[in-house]
Amino acid sequence: MARPHRTKENEVLAEGKRGIEAFIAGMPKAELHVHHVGSASPRVVAELAARHEGRTRVPLDPAALAEYFTFTDFGHFIEVYLSVVDLIRDAEDVRALTFGVAEDMARQNIRYAELTVTPYSSVSRGIPDVAFMEAIEDARVAAEKELGVVLRWCFDIPGEAGLAAAEETARLAVDLAPEGLVSFGLGGPEVGVPRPQFKPYFDRARAIGLHSVPHAGETTGPETVWDALRVLGAERIGHGTHAVKDPALMDWLGEQRIPLEVCPTSNIATRAVARMEEHPIRQMVDAGLLVTVNSDDPPMFGTDLNTEYAVAARLLDLDESGVAALARNAVEASFLDAPGKARIIGEIDRYLAGWDRG
Repeated sequence: MARPHRTKENEVLAEGKRGIEAFIAGMPKAELHVHHVGSASPRVVAELAARHEGRTRVPLDPAALAEYFTFTDFGHFIEVYLSVVDLIRDAEDVRALTFGVAEDMARQNIRYAELTVTPYSSVSRGIPDVAFMEAIEDARVAAEKELGVVLRWCFDIPGEAGLAAAEETARLAVDLAPEGLVSFGLGGPEVGVPRPQFKPYFDRARAIGLHSVPHAGETTGPETVWDALRVLGAERIGHGTHAVKDPALMDWLGEQRIPLEVCPTSNIATRAVARMEEHPIRQMVDAGLLVTVNSDDPPMFGTDLNTEYAVAARLLDLDESGVAALARNAVEASFLDAPGKARIIGEIDRYLAGWDRG
């Protein structure tokens, strides 16, 4: 379910894109919208399920996870996602998961990632808050030292858990902020979970310098994106898929250079978009918006960041230069410091120049 549907026509297109796919695989990259638990590889998920055998419905066989990760709608996706969250039961699990995610990123030449972490889900299940922070930080430091992958954290509110979760997430972000924390977000379902109710918690996070990066417009209309901008002070929009339905909103996003964290395969897997050919990424790019490409919950959707760049290249008809421009967008839209941005952009530029000469 996870990969884009391939018609015979798409197979021909894919054949012609092999050069692009090779280029993408080696290209230095940054990722801005990828979830912590949602990035657990099938191997890690199966190992955790085996540890908790008899107390989880998650399959123990990695091969069976593909079927388990086939979603009927967004609500079903949340249900399955939370069953995987429930496998993370101690600080050792947290550390192993986090470093495993970094290893997968290193294999894709991801140099920098802002990983969306939902500490409430783990702390509410009994992992001590300080132990949780120490586990992710230990993994972050090791990932940079051993793998060359720079990780930063976005602490997000699980919207489906209500205001109690928002209060706890704000407390953890403000009182126990780990060194790698850079932003504050809001995930989960949008239908029935209005953005304005979370304003006080975003205000507290922003007051200590955290950036605002809520999900909005993924499964609801443009009004959710407006709420994220006007009420939550959003500096980037998670997904923003349905922003294209409002010309005034598109103009505003373009004028203010508000980046969109676009996740094509995710949108198909959760039924936020019916068919890949209908994905609005081309409308966004044609309107001059700052579009970034991301994988969201990659193993759950049978994808990775390299695949998402290949999908974007096909949808946007990009050559290597165009793909490199998308990669620069992610670095530009990140919360990395100026020297860090310059370093990765320099890597991308050198890589493209070397490819062109080759």
